[in-house]
Amino acid sequence: MVVEMNQVREAAVAGQFYPRSRTELLCEVEGFLASSGKKIRALGVIAPHAGYIYSGAVAGAVYAHVEVPRRVIVLCPNHTGLGEPLAIISTGSFRTPLGETAIDSAMAEALKQAFPLLREDAASQAREHAVEVQLPFLQAARQDVTFVPITVGTGQFEVLSALGVVLAKVIAECGEAVLIVASSDMNHYEDDAETRVKDALAIEQVLALQPKGLFQTVHGQKISMCGIGPAVAMLTAALRLGATSAELVKYATSGDVSGDREHVVGYAGIAVV
Repeated sequence: MVVEMNQVREAAVAGQFYPRSRTELLCEVEGFLASSGKKIRALGVIAPHAGYIYSGAVAGAVYAHVEVPRRVIVLCPNHTGLGEPLAIISTGSFRTPLGETAIDSAMAEALKQAFPLLREDAASQAREHAVEVQLPFLQAARQDVTFVPITVGTGQFEVLSALGVVLAKVIAECGEAVLIVASSDMNHYEDDAETRVKDALAIEQVLALQPKGLFQTVHGQKISMCGIGPAVAMLTAALRLGATSAELVKYATSGDVSGDREHVVGYAGIAVV
């Protein structure tokens, strides 16, 4: 599937990562979002992007815990290898079974102008699931939500940090609340015990608001956190915007659902305020 500018990016993983039926999907997402707790105003979150059967409860806990503003930036890793190292789409919309969500063209253009390494590139999202699986949660949480999709395919800390600085600058200048979503799973395909130990090391750095510490820990401890780039950029931006704390909302592994403790993936839901 090739996505052209100004067109609708059709759902690529409906029926795989989440239900294809609108009714079934809405029921499932609303169940994950059910919460009686008071919502907080967050600058950024880390939310997982696996199949909802495994990570939906963690993602839902995060989105149920925070106020979702009208404008959202979703940073995701590049699982497919398609497109530019830093790719953005600035026009059109994404469709899920819950409907279409428009891209925030004004914010996307401001980001491109401020950071020339961000290249217009729809191919990066043609088969990428890590933004798409966030959208039903955002759509269910707020009907008028708009977003900017950014695919992060670079692992250079200096570039990730610079992206975070620019995100903060553009958000500060826009005059309203913006939520930065870092779409990421945690450690992949080791046993449950090892995964929990490794994930705890990475989570500790996030909770300490240490983007460089997170980057060094993930690489030094060989933690296969696929969204390390988005998380570093989000944390950097949040700090620039005045973040003072972070909270682990929920943690789980795929083994909690599958019962397979030999090869698991970790999922962390974190809010940065």
